[in-house]
Amino acid sequence: MKLLISNDDGISALGIRTLANCLAEAGHEVTVVCPDRERSATGHGLTLHQPIRAEIVESIFHPAVKAWACDGTPSDCVKLALWALLETPPDLVLSGINQGANLGTEILYSGTVSAAMEGMIEGIPSIAFSLASHTSKEFQTAAHFAQQLVAQLAAKPLPELMLLNVNVPPVKWEEIAGVTITRQGVRRYVDVFDKRVDPRGKTYYWLTGEVLEEVEPPEGLNLPQHIPIDVHVIRKNHISITPLQYNLTYAKGLQQLSEWEFKFT
Repeated sequence: MKLLISNDDGISALGIRTLANCLAEAGHEVTVVCPDRERSATGHGLTLHQPIRAEIVESIFHPAVKAWACDGTPSDCVKLALWALLETPPDLVLSGINQGANLGTEILYSGTVSAAMEGMIEGIPSIAFSLASHTSKEFQTAAHFAQQLVAQLAAKPLPELMLLNVNVPPVKWEEIAGVTITRQGVRRYVDVFDKRVDPRGKTYYWLTGEVLEEVEPPEGLNLPQHIPIDVHVIRKNHISITPLQYNLTYAKGLQQLSEWEFKFT
């Protein structure tokens, strides 16, 4: 298959090298276009008020991989690749392997998921891969699963356009307990701004935070309640696959607001 790979951890990240090299060795045509530095938690931001530059990168990836480093956001990278760098569209857009989970409401901030989402917006099936640890370097497990998943999609494409958000436990392949299709959970954080003073005496703030709680999504989302939640299965060493789409319309809200009456005076 023809694959476009991006990320938000940057061109030097071990995750994207492991993913791209593994898929190139499997015989796929791999192109990498990703940020030239870490751009984590940038969401779906685009660069509008300055030029975007991309440079060819050599000697980092497998010899068969074509690679560019871009000074834009993850979404910029995918958009630039699809509209300027690639001669023909890819069969799949992949993003990752991210260093750290993208579970529950974390996906709203994730540059990894946003890069994949940009592919889906352009009509291309996409997959975001994340390793559920900020310290583990066990990327080979996620890359091995990515190789299997891509092969499966080559034989049997997705029935509809969607984004698969894949989170992989930070364990060896033999320790993976299974693969589970999941729905998106809710992760609430306690966000704390650490107030500091720089050497020139000026105050600045550093955002820190940790998971406060993980709760069930509201029932009004009309999601099947028997489907497990992503934040739960990952703890049981299951790979989590959550199908996503970019339409954020709240179906129950449409029904409730349709009863409103507006009077203009």
